Amino acid sequence: MSIKWLKTLGAGLALSVAATSVNADTLRVVTDPSFVPFEMMDQETGEMIGFDMDIISEVAERAGFDYNLNTMDFNGIIPALQTGNVDIAIAGITITEERGRIVDFSDPYYDSGLRILVRQDNDDVQQMSDLEGKKIGTKIGSTSYDFLVKTLDKDGGVTPYPGSSDMYMALMSRAIDAVFYDAPNVGYFASTRGKGRVKTVGQLYEGQQYGIALKKGSEWVGPVNEALASIKEDGTYKAIYEKWFGPMPEGD
Repeated sequence: MSIKWLKTLGAGLALSVAATSVNADTLRVVTDPSFVPFEMMDQETGEMIGFDMDIISEVAERAGFDYNLNTMDFNGIIPALQTGNVDIAIAGITITEERGRIVDFSDPYYDSGLRILVRQDNDDVQQMSDLEGKKIGTKIGSTSYDFLVKTLDKDGGVTPYPGSSDMYMALMSRAIDAVFYDAPNVGYFASTRGKGRVKTVGQLYEGQQYGIALKKGSEWVGPVNEALASIKEDGTYKAIYEKWFGPMPEGD
């Protein structure tokens, strides 16, 4: 079931009540509720929090729109944009040529990649070739799944899961041997709930960039890009980044 609420930004509300202003557009924004720390449910408030949630809040305020936020499984996000059921999606979505044919992307807002996660006591897996013949968990509809089936000669052991928590539970219960997924997500899990039980190994595979996805032909691509440039320029992006990931690497 989707969890829906209306998020009205302070600046947008002030504009809507001003006598000389025009009401801001209210766009339909969607995210995946399980890609921590980019988006996750705050169990106390019932609202979505995370890096992406802070980013879209700032972008909306600066681009001039309010939004309704819904959640859905990641594999449904691109189809929802393609059919026009939603206007914008932010969920750690990797910019790819294939996706770019059916949706529009903003400029990149986060540099990422893919990484291997194994149990703490597993010293047999250090690189991609070590995954041959192993049981590997990844996420349905993700670029990590595509990478695995293209790279491994024996990809029969690849199991796509609907949510990241499902594959992490499978790893710790020994149902699978490894997880292969977005580096910031596996790194966050390894340093929080999985601390002392799992570890990341090997290099960063297939450098990727995340973008905000919009329905094809959206008039909001330009304003969204301007807003992203603005938050990077004035230090807001850096503050949001360090809130969720710690010190920002030099040069980012």
